[in-house]
Amino acid sequence: MKKNEVPQDDENLLEGKFGKVNYALDDQGNYIQVTSKGWEPENIALKQAWQEINSELEDIHNKIKTGALSPIAYFMNKNMMDINILASALNKWQWQVKRHLKPDHFKSLDQDMLAKYAKVFNITIDELKNFK
Repeated sequence: MKKNEVPQDDENLLEGKFGKVNYALDDQGNYIQVTSKGWEPENIALKQAWQEINSELEDIHNKIKTGALSPIAYFMNKNMMDINILASALNKWQWQVKRHLKPDHFKSLDQDMLAKYAKVFNITIDELKNFK
């Protein structure tokens, strides 16, 4: 692909903050890096992926409201983490993180543990404790 053929189908999915690097040929036939704003098939796939993520977050939010999950579940998914990744970030066992996903166990967490979760999620302890 030549430099001027790199797709630039901008749908502002990445809010202008990111671009995808592609390799293309310049006028001399050398490979160079060219930033692309997007490509329609990729944009469609990204939209579908974000819709799925947002749908999952909405389901988790409803489960938190009904008392089935703790706010940790929401922030874990919002940060695209799973139990294994979160446990590693906290230096905890997976079974401990699973316990903290239960509202009763979450309510009994001390400030130090809440602070660790807040730091990993890049939020305040108050945002974690008073999730709405």
